[in-house]
Amino acid sequence: MQGTDVVRSGRDRVGAPSSDGRASAGQRQGRNPGVQGGAGTAAHSDSGSQAGASGRPVSQQSGHSGHQRFEQGTNQGGARGGPHANAAINKTSGHAGHGRGANGAGQGGHHGSVAEGGYAARPGPGFNAGNRAAASNGRMDTFESDDSGPPPLYAALDLGTNNCRLLIAQPTRPGQFRVVDGFSRIVRLGEGLAASGRLSEDAMNRSVEALKICAAKLGHRNIRRARLIATEAARAAENGVIFMERVSAETGLELEIIDRETEARLAVSGCASLVGREARSVVLFDIGGGSSEIAVLHIGDNRSSRLANHITHWTSLPVGVVTLSERHGGRDVTPESFEGMIREVSGMLDRFDCPEIEAVRAADDFHLIGTSGTVTTLAGVHLDLPRYDRRRVDGLWLSDDEVSAMQARLLSWDFAARAANPCIGPDRADLVLAGCAILEAIRRRWPSTRMRVADRGLREGLLTDMMADDGVWRRGRGRRLSRPGPQTGSEEGRSS
Repeated sequence: MQGTDVVRSGRDRVGAPSSDGRASAGQRQGRNPGVQGGAGTAAHSDSGSQAGASGRPVSQQSGHSGHQRFEQGTNQGGARGGPHANAAINKTSGHAGHGRGANGAGQGGHHGSVAEGGYAARPGPGFNAGNRAAASNGRMDTFESDDSGPPPLYAALDLGTNNCRLLIAQPTRPGQFRVVDGFSRIVRLGEGLAASGRLSEDAMNRSVEALKICAAKLGHRNIRRARLIATEAARAAENGVIFMERVSAETGLELEIIDRETEARLAVSGCASLVGREARSVVLFDIGGGSSEIAVLHIGDNRSSRLANHITHWTSLPVGVVTLSERHGGRDVTPESFEGMIREVSGMLDRFDCPEIEAVRAADDFHLIGTSGTVTTLAGVHLDLPRYDRRRVDGLWLSDDEVSAMQARLLSWDFAARAANPCIGPDRADLVLAGCAILEAIRRRWPSTRMRVADRGLREGLLTDMMADDGVWRRGRGRRLSRPGPQTGSEEGRSS
């Protein structure tokens, strides 16, 4: 099942919605998975093992590994991203995830994808600019733009268990950026993984085709810096590393399999601007296709410019909408089977060693933030949208009663009714109730009067961190990078 592609470009901006503070980033001072107690611990549980289920090494940090350069080529047809048409394969670097690309400027980058959300696809600043900054010692060299040039372009790609997603953006105001181009396709890379322990041939083929489109988009633009990641499906699969080698050979893209801690911290970085200024504690969760990341933040009175520094505990549950729906059935869900899914996830949360949230002074002191296809779907259904519109969904507040009502409504629909809803569609109709079960288990563990919906996540976290690390928002440069207009969000990022 391949699904409908989502392509976005143009005026979309990521930043703080009105009155909710600046976007910030960070993935420092990590907590060890499975322990979730503090920076000094070193043990790792099964659910948080940094080597994944098969014991393969993955990224141990969220620094520069996985960054690549893409240079403009002249080979026509290179937009297809095939191995003989401008494939970018890292042959010499001894550092995992580093590489240089030489993608052509051929045609056909969209491959039948559809524009959505009112954004017209168009070339952005830096298109075919031909920057040739070289990689050195396995790390990409960054450069300082002169004041007369356009803002640099950054790219983030997330290959998950269910989706393949790309964003290309340029920095604007401090802590914010404008999306120049984007792509999203449901590929279901993790289909059947829970039963077989391996990525299936069909799933890999679907993913490679989507990644070829991403390679073409990257090749069309002068990208200063990119980070391309793969998450739970690639971590857990016995043939995950072999698949990464195939991706490199066929698309020229070097993907970095990130560990669960990095994934949790990137989710926080991507959603930082949605934490209310008045909040003192937050539980942020990202319900994915094969895993679900949860971060507990205590902000207190001194908020760091990098919100991930406020993470006190985190966990990565080895369950997502794809794996849970495969185990319990996603098409015909009864109240009994729905409760069975909740019990399974609640059992995992019971093993998460995290103290209760401190007593709050007022309702505004604590809230949930959800970033996933589950919560964005609930928001779209709640708003009764005739077509999903991330500009209305991202940053939306839902009360506890509204979330309960939407879950009950979805549970009352059969598969056909869910598939017919424009905010769900046939590609997610068998997954959305599994996501609701994970959400319900989280709500029972951390009751809250309100939840904020985030149509953003790992890609936004990657972009924000790269831009912050490069200092593009430092004083003296912000005026040149500023653009007028409302600061909304990025392209649709429903991750499950």
